[in-house]
Amino acid sequence: MLIQNGNVFTMEKPGCEVMDILVDAGKIIEMGKHLAVTGDATIIDASGKNIYPGFIDAHCHLGMEETAIGFEGNDVNEMSDPITPQMRAIDALNPMDETLQNAYAGGVTTVCSGPGSANVIGGTFCVYKTYGTCIDEMIVKYPAAMKCAFGENPKRVYAQKDRIKTRMNTAALLRETLFKAKEYAAKKEAAGDDVSKLPAFDMKLEAMIPVIRKEIPLKAHAHRADDILTSIRIAKEFDLNMTLDHCTEGHLIIKQVVDSGFDAIVGPALTHKTKFELKNLTFATAGILSKAGMCVAINTDSPVVPQEYLPICAGLARKSGMDAFEALKAITINPAKILGVDDRIGSLRVGKDADLVMTEGDPLDTSGVIMMTMIDGKIVYTK
Repeated sequence: MLIQNGNVFTMEKPGCEVMDILVDAGKIIEMGKHLAVTGDATIIDASGKNIYPGFIDAHCHLGMEETAIGFEGNDVNEMSDPITPQMRAIDALNPMDETLQNAYAGGVTTVCSGPGSANVIGGTFCVYKTYGTCIDEMIVKYPAAMKCAFGENPKRVYAQKDRIKTRMNTAALLRETLFKAKEYAAKKEAAGDDVSKLPAFDMKLEAMIPVIRKEIPLKAHAHRADDILTSIRIAKEFDLNMTLDHCTEGHLIIKQVVDSGFDAIVGPALTHKTKFELKNLTFATAGILSKAGMCVAINTDSPVVPQEYLPICAGLARKSGMDAFEALKAITINPAKILGVDDRIGSLRVGKDADLVMTEGDPLDTSGVIMMTMIDGKIVYTK
């Protein structure tokens, strides 16, 4: 397939360039001006249209809470136990839900989706493409991260069960699990091939081993400044990788979040302040953190904000002071880097997956129109 004469935003540098993109076997195989093609290739005239990498959401629950249905289709939070690292997003994702169709019709080609924030530790997230019928065939990376949560949500869910009533207990439960996981992993390693010396199998602690080995990050739900600082404190204490998810009051503690060295996934801001920890919610946060030198992604937390509005969220961040190029990066190459999948997606370059979005106008503006979405070299949506 040859896409000709588009205004191509590669995300490798600011701005766009008129060029052609040649796609074959799901990959970008050539980019440049006046490309020649032989055989029966499909030619798409993109003259006057903009071409972007597929948009990426680094934190959502797409496919886990089905649309227009209640309990039967809601698999976001396993609220039977505050510590559930053994939960796996892949066992709850329904790729046939219409929210995924809405996502790729809105130009969102890849998401990182997983359990919600009811639990202190909620389970593993996975990165997957938004088009398909079998989640196993859609996965880009699994496991991608281990969800943990601070602040109001664990308190609200477990106070009524007399399990958690303070932020101190949330932190203590996380620490306890991390201590146990380190001990469990050390015993397994010491046992070597001697099965008789292995510790008793513990599915929760097995799930935490990739976290303590820094193979996957903690995905820390934290809105309020003190909760963000608690997450940083614990990650440093146990020498873990982590992302600062939501980071709603990150702009109030800029030095601390920058010095942490962790990346920020900011949002959702296109929502009502539904709880006290959102009292300083603003679209300006992403831009402030970006200008301070952080790698920033913007997220919808779908279904909190419908997945297809991800580019609009980036546009509102831009309106609130974020640099225009950084706003685009926040839904393309930055989330790809944060998720560790930038070798495949997030920018347009020879060898990368052919995930493309063609628009008429600016997709970060409400007047912009998604004309075509391509995932793995296949056109999955046209206007």
